[in-house]
Amino acid sequence: MLAAREIKMLSAERMERMIDAPTNEEAAKILEECGYGDLSGLSAKDAGAALEAHIAALFDEVEGMVPEAQLVQLFRLKYDYHNAKALIKAQAMGTDCGAILSQRGTVPPQKLHAAFYEEDYRDIPPVLAQAMVDAAAILARTANPQAADFALDRAYFAQMLALCDGLSDGGFAKGYVQLQIDGVNLRAAVRTRRMAKDADFLKNALVSGGTIGTDRVLAAFESAEALTALYANTWLSNAASAGAAAMSGGALTAFELLCDNALMDYIRAAKLRSFGAAHVSAYLAAMENETTAARMILTGFSPRSSGKGCVRLMLKIAVVGGAETVMGFKALGLEACPVANTEEARETLRRLTKDSEDYAIIYVEENLAQELQHEIDKF
Repeated sequence: MLAAREIKMLSAERMERMIDAPTNEEAAKILEECGYGDLSGLSAKDAGAALEAHIAALFDEVEGMVPEAQLVQLFRLKYDYHNAKALIKAQAMGTDCGAILSQRGTVPPQKLHAAFYEEDYRDIPPVLAQAMVDAAAILARTANPQAADFALDRAYFAQMLALCDGLSDGGFAKGYVQLQIDGVNLRAAVRTRRMAKDADFLKNALVSGGTIGTDRVLAAFESAEALTALYANTWLSNAASAGAAAMSGGALTAFELLCDNALMDYIRAAKLRSFGAAHVSAYLAAMENETTAARMILTGFSPRSSGKGCVRLMLKIAVVGGAETVMGFKALGLEACPVANTEEARETLRRLTKDSEDYAIIYVEENLAQELQHEIDKF
């Protein structure tokens, strides 16, 4: 079933055709070849909603196809925690986050919204429910959204590891989750050094459960050589080497890309051994990237833009967001700007909008856009 679906995916050739299309309508027709509905003429908001509904339905369908639904839930869980972060911060800011809530999670966003505001979590997974209570309390007490995010991130990975228990996949899923945790901790160590923060700051950011203990990361983060040695002979060895350069002020882009590549290398290596869990994971990861790319390209069209390759001919396009979201756009010739938190996103947005820069479009990941609305409104 998945093999047949992969034939219709948005290949590099189709993506190039979308970018070179003269109009929004022509670009949308190419998406129809990939099984999407008619998105021509839709506003960016409506096109985004349609793409969100498409992948949410795909998750539902694949979850019903595979013998172990937990495998698909591993991919859906991050959207539950995205929604949790959005709800908690929106309440603190007195704003409405409905526009950025995702339909892709294991819990419908309307249900999570009601549970949070009514403080009735009986029908919410216990780990997620407790994490939301704790994170809201942290934010109320400290006014530090990053500290609240750290609490939710730790719960997210704990729930991910719990989902892996009992899967008959030869340990693939657990290894995949642990590699993500190792990557999160490596990123945290590199960014802590770049920001000249201390070990206490890093300790709050680290996540337990990876193959490399948090105590070992704490012991090594002050030395680029020690951190590189710690990750040697792991999937993240190349990323750690690039991180060592980034720790002293080098570019983060190559480091972030190598962190993401490690996950894809892990999936590809497992795919060679079987047609099971790894194949499903590769398909779902590719579909997430596909819908993000499709949304970005369609957003490049406006009522004033027309002519062959009007998206490609724009002066510059930048994408600001988490590394998993933005790094795939480098292949399209776009400026990928990976950020770890709101403050980094704010500084990046300010840099991109300087008078000396000539970006025609700056695409900001939805969860960050809400928190940067004051900055965005200036333009």
